[in-house]
Amino acid sequence: MRGWLKATIGLVVLSGLLLGADRIAVGVAEDEAADRMVKSGRMGQRPDVSIEGFPFLTQVVSRRLDDVRISSDGLTVENDGHQVALHSFKARLSGVSVGDSLNTATVATGSGSGVISYPDLAQLLPPASQLLGGVQLPVGGNSRLNLSYGGPGKIKASLGPVSVGEATVRNNGNTITVEGLKLSSLAEVFSGLGNKKIEPAGFTLDSMPAGLSLAAQNGVTPLPEGLQLSFEGKDVKLLG
Repeated sequence: MRGWLKATIGLVVLSGLLLGADRIAVGVAEDEAADRMVKSGRMGQRPDVSIEGFPFLTQVVSRRLDDVRISSDGLTVENDGHQVALHSFKARLSGVSVGDSLNTATVATGSGSGVISYPDLAQLLPPASQLLGGVQLPVGGNSRLNLSYGGPGKIKASLGPVSVGEATVRNNGNTITVEGLKLSSLAEVFSGLGNKKIEPAGFTLDSMPAGLSLAAQNGVTPLPEGLQLSFEGKDVKLLG
């Protein structure tokens, strides 16, 4: 009985030591991975990294991490050199194959999301006068559209006091297009352009976090807080 008790205590102590070593190792790996993502250019700011699954050390031996989560609230996305903030970015990376000393890493599948505010979205679109084919309104004609949430699948737009209606937003690859806007009858008071359709306006995002791309289906979704971007990727090179 006494020998059994000693063996049990020994196993408990050993398990505690192994658990502690495993948690220390995963913490070090998370910090190192965050630093290397920035150095590799896959992330514009140091993210928070969480390596899920237990035990971690067995994943290290197999050189494959089952589930990696990254998040950041200070990233940017870019169109032709113009950067805007990407808020609340979160991503889940599955099947991450790593090389020696974390020098390389490839993601089997990845998905994530982030939000661009409506004022920032307006900055990525052409000026109002360009959208109107060069015609300028006396009020707000040289400015950007004012954008806001217009309900499920819609955004509202205006130019000063002039409503420009509601638009749909879609994406084709990393190119985002806003379409369906037209000037209201109030615009006729200012310029005789009542019910003039505004040409679809688009832009292409040049840089994406973690090497992901906009999702092929429903890559953009209007939300009350801004335009949500949904990301995805397969066989994505994360490091190296």
